[in-house]
Formats: sequence, C-alpha cells, structure tokens
Amino acid sequence: MANIKLILLDDVENLGLAGDEVTVAPGYARNFLLPRKLATKATTAVLKVIEARKAEIAVRRSKEIEEAKVLAAKIAELEISLAMQAAADDQLYGSVTSRMIAEQLHAQGIVVDHARIRIEHPIKALGSYTVEVKLGGQVAAQLKIWVVRG
Repeated sequence: MANIKLILLDDVENLGLAGDEVTVAPGYARNFLLPRKLATKATTAVLKVIEARKAEIAVRRSKEIEEAKVLAAKIAELEISLAMQAAADDQLYGSVTSRMIAEQLHAQGIVVDHARIRIEHPIKALGSYTVEVKLGGQVAAQLKIWVVRG
C-alpha cells in the first residue's frame, strides 16, 4: 500500500516535530495520528498555515524544553524509596513498576506520566537502582530508587 504524507501538528516521539512533513503507513495515520489530532493531511493550505505558525511553534518548543530541564534538575536531586515485600534472599514478591515510581514522584509533588519512566531491566530484588525519566525532546533525568524491605 502507498504511504500517506502528513503534516505533524504536535511533536510525536520517534517520528518528528510539529510542522514536519512525514510519510507514514495508512494504518498509523488512520488509527493513531489523525484521531488524536497529532497530524493532518498535507495540503497547500495547511502548509501555508504551518509556515505562518513556525515561529510560534519554535517559541513553544523552547519553553517546553526549558521547563523540562528545570524538572530534570529536580528529579536528578531526588532519591525515592519503595517498600516492597521480599523473601529471605532479598528477591521481591513481584517487581517494581513504572506506575509505582510515578506514584512516588507524585507524592513528592512531581507529576510524570508512567510511560515516560524507562526501567532498563525489571527490578525484582532489594537494592539501589537508577531509572531514566524522559521529559520530552532530548531532555531526560536519572532518578535514584531504593527498594527496601517493607
């Protein structure tokens, strides 16, 4: 099937930034990008509107990056503890999830979507771990986690 040309209305991770012209599979466009209003079909009228909004988009993007950098600095200073039940050999009954980490961050006053927390390997034992929190654009923070017996 032929791919479809779209103009991104918002930044889409692993695809492009707002205002970029991209070529995607029809199903991805029909089922994800268009219903969520992340993109629109590439027409000359839309291209003109996007060109007029390029400066506005650039200002908004730089503001979002600055906010993300401030949040990354806050997160990098934090160390959170998660109390989990564990066996005598320090193996957890279950594992630490990104949702648990997001809830602990929320309790500290930092709101981060759990999907932005990247756990490299499943955390299934007591100890100290570092996870990455993607905050948008190229901004990411390293968060220190202590998994303790609860």
